[in-house]
Order: sequence, then C-alpha cells, then structure tokens
Amino acid sequence: MTDPRFDLVVVGLGYVGLPLLARAHETGMSTAGFDISGEVVAGLNAGRSHVADVPDSAVTDMVAAGFRATNEPSVIADADTVVLCVPTGLTDGAPDLSSVRAAARAVGENLRPNTLVVLESTSYPGTTEDVVRPILESGSGLRAGEDFHLAYSPERIDPGNPQFGVRNTPKVVAGVTPLCAKYGVAFYGRFIDTLVVSRGTREAEMAKLLENTYRYVNIALVNEVALFCDRIGIDVWDVLHCAGTKPFGYAPFQPGPGVGGHCIPVDPVYLQNAAEGAGFAFRTLAAAREVNERMSEHVVSRAQQMLRGSGAPVDGAKVLLLGVSYKPDIADIRETPAVPVAAGLLRAGAEVAYHDPHVPGFEVVGRRLHRVEHLDEGLREADVAIVLQDHSCYDPVRLVASRCLLLDTRGKLAGENVQHL
Repeated sequence: MTDPRFDLVVVGLGYVGLPLLARAHETGMSTAGFDISGEVVAGLNAGRSHVADVPDSAVTDMVAAGFRATNEPSVIADADTVVLCVPTGLTDGAPDLSSVRAAARAVGENLRPNTLVVLESTSYPGTTEDVVRPILESGSGLRAGEDFHLAYSPERIDPGNPQFGVRNTPKVVAGVTPLCAKYGVAFYGRFIDTLVVSRGTREAEMAKLLENTYRYVNIALVNEVALFCDRIGIDVWDVLHCAGTKPFGYAPFQPGPGVGGHCIPVDPVYLQNAAEGAGFAFRTLAAAREVNERMSEHVVSRAQQMLRGSGAPVDGAKVLLLGVSYKPDIADIRETPAVPVAAGLLRAGAEVAYHDPHVPGFEVVGRRLHRVEHLDEGLREADVAIVLQDHSCYDPVRLVASRCLLLDTRGKLAGENVQHL
C-alpha cells in the first residue's frame, strides 16, 4: 500500500477546522479539507479565508503547498489522520448531532485501515464511543482500536484571542483504547506545545462541557448581581472592580445583555440534557439559564424606561444598537444576545437599527435591520443608543458627547445621558 497523500484531512472547515489546518501546515504537514459548503470550498481553493483568525495569506500558502478543499468525501480515503470539526448546535432547544452523524458516515464510508480518526466537536459524554464509533464501524467494516484508531480531543478555539491559539493552548486528548490515545498524542504532539492525556473519551467530553458551563454559571451570577444592584441603587461596576482586586479565590466575570457565541449558550444545554438522561437534575444550570435568558428582557425594559423618562413614546422610537457580534472586535454573531434584544424592541414598536463595523448584515425574526454606516450620524438620529458590545472603535468620549440617551451594558461609559444595566 502506498503512503497516504495527506497527513491530515479535516472534516468541517469552519472556525475550528481551518485554524487547525493552518497550524498543521506551519509544521510541514500535508493537508486537505472536506466541507459540504461549495462556497467555502471554492473560497479556500482560491486563497480566501472566511475565518477571521486565519488570514488570506495563510490560506494562499497552504494552497501553494498542496492543500485542497473539496466537497467530495473520497478525499478522506487519502488521509493518515482525519479530524472531525463539525458544529454541534441546538434544534428547538435540544442537542443536535446531525452534523456529527453525517460527518461520521462520510468518514466511515471512506475509512481505511490504520487511520487515526479524531472528534473535536463539543458534545455530551459518550458521543465518541456511543454515536461516532458505531457509525464508523458499520460504514467501514473495521473495528476501532483494532483496525483503526479513534480519539477525542475537544476544541479550545477562542475567536479573536491574540494570546492563545492552536499551538500554545493545552490540548486534551483521549482514546477509546490506550493505543488510540497514544496515536492521538503522537499526532497532536507534532504541532501543539502542551498535551493533556485524559483517562477516557467520556472524561474529555465532560471536561469540555465543564469549561464552558463554568463560565456560563459565573456569568449568570454576575448578571443576577447586576439586577440586584440595579434594584437597590448600587453601582455594580464599582462592586466588580473592588471584588476583582482580590488576588486569590476570585475570578472576575462581567455582566452583560446575555451570553453569546457557539459554546457558552450551547454547551450547558448538552450537559443538562445528558444529566436528565441519567436521571440527574442540574439545578445550578437551570437557574443560570433562567438568569442569562432574562438579561435581554432587562435591557429592553431599561431602554423603555429611559424613553418614557425622557417623555418619548416607545412606539416609533428610534433605537440604535451598538455592536451586535457576540464578543468585541469580531464578526461572529452566533447566538448573540443582540437578537433577543432587537426582537424585544421591535415587538414594543421601536424602529431598530444597528452599527457594527464587523457585521455587514444583521437579521432578526426574518427582518433585516438597517445598518448605520456613520456612527455620528446614527447617534444624532437615535432616541436611545444601546451599547451591546464594547468594540474598540467605540470611543467613550465620542459616545457620551452625542445628544441621544445611552444605555451601557458593558460598564464603560459615564455621563448625564448614560444609564447602565
């Protein structure tokens, strides 16, 4: 048998898969990618990146070195290692593993002996062994741990993080057998600085859910603290500043209009679903979800109070949303709290527009919101502007100097026309 043409084939070329490929390429590995999106495939083969953390120049270098993207799953048969980086979202509020199952079927139908298969997608404990493994084995006729190697290594991509990327973020690796784990360690050890070997795939899957649920629960705590401080007239931002000076036993989190991104609002649902399946009630998660989902309603209510306080009717009021992505200085709008905030304002009869230099289009409940191109002009026309995201382009002095009312959900502004959460 001839040597494989590619050291690595990644299934799913999004915000996880593409950075992984780019890092592997940097170390001289031969790479290819499979994705069901023809647009993604065409763009990558033309040297264009659709992921902010991977510049066009990196994709151009990959293509020049032999990388190719394709929507033909047969490329998987040419791989030494196949890594699944497909999304695991929610459908009607419940975990949706349809993309994982589809990817596993594509791999199983093209799997050859001695290949290493790794799942990186976030899911509940048991996904690798109880969902992916049977699909791979039935599709290929091969046995995991005997004829091919199967591992789980949860992604830890943080979009827009300039300090931690694929290379220097510690990587958890687990195998369905000890030998599978060794193959996984040998693979990731080629291009990642620090590896952490987990006892098994279920432990690694649970660790990933815990990482993001920890953030979710603590965000809920400070969100509820913010609501309480608002009720009794305490400056929550000063409270957080003071508490944050403690050098031990306290990790700072910030309140806001809700939680967004692919991981933080989604992963706790996977954990809660798995717990319910085991007859266990995660009361902390249920409470945290209730608080976090309440925040968008609180923002809408605060905006309405501000308008009424100024003598302006809510119906027909012009509201400008500042920053609709889920985190600062990126274009990612997955699960952004700007959606329920905008939806609530629209239901109240307000005219809602947005300003965000990173997001060219924004749709809410089937309605495409007007995008304000010039910030100063938008502020002049607005009755109230709501700072949902603290992009670096939003100069506090410039915002406070505007004539309109300002609702600051990020605690960065101070002025007579400014109110906070």
